[in-house]
Amino acid sequence: MTGHGDWHVPDDDLRAYARGTLTPPALWSADAHLAACARCRAGLAEAAGPVDVDAGWLRLDAELDAPRPGRCEGLLVRLGVPDHVARLLTATPVLRRSWLGAVAAVLAMSVAAALTTGAPDGSPTLFLALAPLLPLAGVALSYGPAMDPTYEIAVVAPLHGFRLLMIRTVAVLAVGIGLNGLATLALPAYGLRALAWLLPALALTGAGLALTPRLGPVAAPSVVGGGWVALLLAAEAAREPGGGPLAPFTAAGQGVCAGVAVVAAGVLFLVRDRFDRSRSVH
Repeated sequence: MTGHGDWHVPDDDLRAYARGTLTPPALWSADAHLAACARCRAGLAEAAGPVDVDAGWLRLDAELDAPRPGRCEGLLVRLGVPDHVARLLTATPVLRRSWLGAVAAVLAMSVAAALTTGAPDGSPTLFLALAPLLPLAGVALSYGPAMDPTYEIAVVAPLHGFRLLMIRTVAVLAVGIGLNGLATLALPAYGLRALAWLLPALALTGAGLALTPRLGPVAAPSVVGGGWVALLLAAEAAREPGGGPLAPFTAAGQGVCAGVAVVAAGVLFLVRDRFDRSRSVH
């Protein structure tokens, strides 16, 4: 048996190493040995022909030019998200500190207003009114040529427009609903009534997405958001003084919101191909 100090990388392994085809654990052994053995490095230079050297330089250039993943992208990859999906998620414009800060500020002010004013209907009306609009606005800002600075790149990406929209929608909803949920924890006195924003948020987001192929990525959420505000104003006008919560936050209103969310999801599925056609126009 040859001692460790007399061991050298076999010629076949050197040639495979030069071609980039040597696999672990032989690759690990060769890496460690070549770092300290001039003889094997000289043998590697002889084993690597011009073609192998050029291929090695190309691999090195590709590795040096490849963008380094950020912390968020690296975390997503470690959580099992595929590399290309993690890159798309972290490139979503709306998932930026400015937008997240604005959302957090709006929620903080809404919670503060709910805690200090004490709504007569026993529910945090301002918070419930604003919280559903935030995911809708986030999705609107994450897709389309008017709002997305990476839209031109997305157009030529080998990815269906509908799938890209769904990836970004899930990301925005996860962040928006997560922030809304944290804000809800600051309203423990209201109990489950503080969660009455969730179904309206899903309904508004779904309706905005379903209308996007017809109205566009800016007009559709604007119409839906305007309709939500008008509905709240009408409910407030129709409510008797000292009455219960606004209609959208009652049991019947929540059922309607759930129905709208389901119908919007079905319509969105039916019109999914139009997102690819709308991308090709731009």
